[in-house]
Amino acid sequence: MNLEIKGKNALVTGGANGIGKSISEHLANEGVNIYFTSRSTQTIIKMEKNLKKFKVKSKGIKVDFLNKKSFKNFLDKIKKMNIDILVNNAGHTLDLTDPYCSIKDWHNIMNVNFDTPVQIVNALVPKMKKKNWGRIVNITSCAGLENSGPVTYTVSKAALTAYTRTMGRILASECKNIVMTAVFPGVVATKGGHWEKILKTNPAHAKKYLDERCPLGRFGKEDEISPVVTFYCSQLASFSHGAIVPVDAGQSRHFMTHNYLT
Repeated sequence: MNLEIKGKNALVTGGANGIGKSISEHLANEGVNIYFTSRSTQTIIKMEKNLKKFKVKSKGIKVDFLNKKSFKNFLDKIKKMNIDILVNNAGHTLDLTDPYCSIKDWHNIMNVNFDTPVQIVNALVPKMKKKNWGRIVNITSCAGLENSGPVTYTVSKAALTAYTRTMGRILASECKNIVMTAVFPGVVATKGGHWEKILKTNPAHAKKYLDERCPLGRFGKEDEISPVVTFYCSQLASFSHGAIVPVDAGQSRHFMTHNYLT
């Protein structure tokens, strides 16, 4: 299948670890040049080396989304770049579980999971409009639909999902060739991520979660998410404005059926 994106330039936030790393690799395999963000210089060096095998241009951008100066410099930089595809993948942790956490904690998680993607979109859309082409994929979470999980994380992802649906319609009316969608994964045990830690520290909780929430009965893999994201980054997604796409092995549907229809 020809996705018609060879030679395009993509920005993948958090694109050197977990699902983001897999997305970067799948896009690179389609001939897309990859720009990715990370907070770590060592991670950037390692990922740039990894992407060389795809024979595309690749460059890591060091940025801390919670540091105002760092983020401002990042926005100034990407405004000058020629980005065709944006994947808002970077996200704050699931580990903040206190529903009565401080307002500072609330601000931090909303900043990374919602404010940052919106500001990146605002920075890149003007050039996409001039080129009359663009793809924006926001990585949200089925937690935003289930209303399950840590309250801060759930609310932030629900906000990004609602933003995608609404902004996708606006972009469709302003420039039909700019397509914004959201892909929300179900439970994925990424390397070094929340669920990998839980599997090691509290396997009984992980099993209970899978038994109750996931009809497939197992964790997803990064490479089961990234091909879907890659499709929505492509020319073939030209009729998908505002689409909200679950990749969760039926997890969100199962949750709604279990709680509301039985």
